Amino acid sequence: MDDTAIINPPKRITDLVNLKKLGYELDITLSFDIAPVNFAHKNYEFQAYIFLCKYSGMINNTPFTFRKCYAKGCPDNLCPHVSQAVMIANRYLKRDYKRLLDAGISIKETFFSLEEMMVKYDGVDIQKDAATGGILTIHDYINIAKEGNDVEVQISLEIIPAVEHFASQKNEQTFFMADFNITTLGRKSQFQRCLACFQTDNETQEKPVAIKTANDRLKLLFNEFAEAKVQYSPCFFD
Repeated sequence: MDDTAIINPPKRITDLVNLKKLGYELDITLSFDIAPVNFAHKNYEFQAYIFLCKYSGMINNTPFTFRKCYAKGCPDNLCPHVSQAVMIANRYLKRDYKRLLDAGISIKETFFSLEEMMVKYDGVDIQKDAATGGILTIHDYINIAKEGNDVEVQISLEIIPAVEHFASQKNEQTFFMADFNITTLGRKSQFQRCLACFQTDNETQEKPVAIKTANDRLKLLFNEFAEAKVQYSPCFFD
């Protein structure tokens, strides 16, 4: 067995699955956070809440850590409402748990809690806003295409600076975001996914890794689009 896990530590669920297939011993711990973030986008600033899961642990006694953003919620219509973002995040998380379990990696299933968010950020409006379009995920539309329906997806990529606010510190991050505009069954929907991020003040070291992580995630998603015959034009960060 080589030292791939040491030279290229995992940054995605797919990396953990592949390491397990290669025979590595994995000890994984999950921790969750819902952090308010100030985004600066096209000369317009707004606050959202990002739903983060930190994966950490040991690979053959070598430590690793990475985090994954499962959803972004806003108290207005700039993105899914915070109450919907909780459900969206948990659906993607459930999907990742299944992928890990199918690979032989057993993790206690823990999910994001709306009640926890209410306690942590007193006064946040969590009433569901029907105008944001339900709690479907991109994979629901892949399944719609698999059923023989026409699904067209227009994709735009953006790199957005932001400031995360945690209990005792501020953290400047740069996010790699993908916007998906979907047309199917006579209606249009929009999704936004965070594909990677890096510490803004460590751009030289972390940005190339973040670009690779984001593009690898896009490749997996585009493969699913192609298999389901979703109409799309592939694009990547550079």
